[in-house]
Amino acid sequence: MIEVRELDRETFEAQLDASGVAVPIEQTGVWMDLEETIPDRSFWGHVAFLEDGAPLGWASFADYLTHGYHYLRSHHGPIWVRALSEDEEREALKALVAFIHKRDRKQAFVRLAVEHDLDICRPTLSIIPYDETVIMDVTGTPEDILSRMKTRGRRDVRKALRESPATYADETEQARASFAEYYDVMVETAERDGFSPSPQSDYENMLRILGPEHSRVFAGRVDGKVVTWTIATVSGAHAVRYYGASRSDVPNRNFVTDGLIYFEACTFGAEGIVDYDMMGIGSDTYPGLSTLNTFKCKFAKDTVHVAPDRDLPVKAAFYASLKVAKKGLDAIRNRRKG
Repeated sequence: MIEVRELDRETFEAQLDASGVAVPIEQTGVWMDLEETIPDRSFWGHVAFLEDGAPLGWASFADYLTHGYHYLRSHHGPIWVRALSEDEEREALKALVAFIHKRDRKQAFVRLAVEHDLDICRPTLSIIPYDETVIMDVTGTPEDILSRMKTRGRRDVRKALRESPATYADETEQARASFAEYYDVMVETAERDGFSPSPQSDYENMLRILGPEHSRVFAGRVDGKVVTWTIATVSGAHAVRYYGASRSDVPNRNFVTDGLIYFEACTFGAEGIVDYDMMGIGSDTYPGLSTLNTFKCKFAKDTVHVAPDRDLPVKAAFYASLKVAKKGLDAIRNRRKG
């Protein structure tokens, strides 16, 4: 029998430490502190999944308020002690719904990582999920790191090392002191690539709250000007390339960023980090991020499967109405585009 039990932060973190499992940064208490700084978000709780009294997994949840309703979000959670069968995962998520019903009846659904295509879950309403990512092995020497890339990746990095005018550095402390210069590059990137950047304060809060232990800024400069940068997160021995931005007017812009990513990988490897996640690419099942594949996939010879985000309805009838409303809005937008 699987049950869900709420934990305080100290117990939650102690149990995760004792388990030896890899903990995504978004499942840590400090990430919940960060969520609290974003409007209409708040920490909701930490839970443990117990199988006959023994720990089976853990998850952290934030409450999201949007369009007048609440839902729970668990980024890259739950964390399981082992791979679950389809039936086990279904039982665990049913136990979670029962727990939420008792704890907080205003929640419409839960968005979390679900391995199996369960009949109790639905495709996400409003985000682009992924089930494949690129993870660089950054152990060993810089040449070892380079050797694990695809041929195209090695070629592009070597070209960057030969021809890029950029110099690279860890600029975490500079960015923590003032993020304005870096944010200007993000605004330019957003205009070029067609998305809306988060407010500057979100990046500043990320660096401030996570601290240099968990968030790092790397940058490439040409003639003293930032032309490409990364915010990477660190949790244990694992790092993730969380945000990146680059100027449009830099010759061989991609090669300049190739050089930065290689610098980051070598820096992390020298510090004892074992892998560096490029965070999401498109796949046959989830093609929404496929435009990123050409750039990201060259940094490792193989892709890595991850559990995709799915929605788990808590209020089934209300969730169904949200799906209908979303379908109507999509139809209106498509007619306007036409």
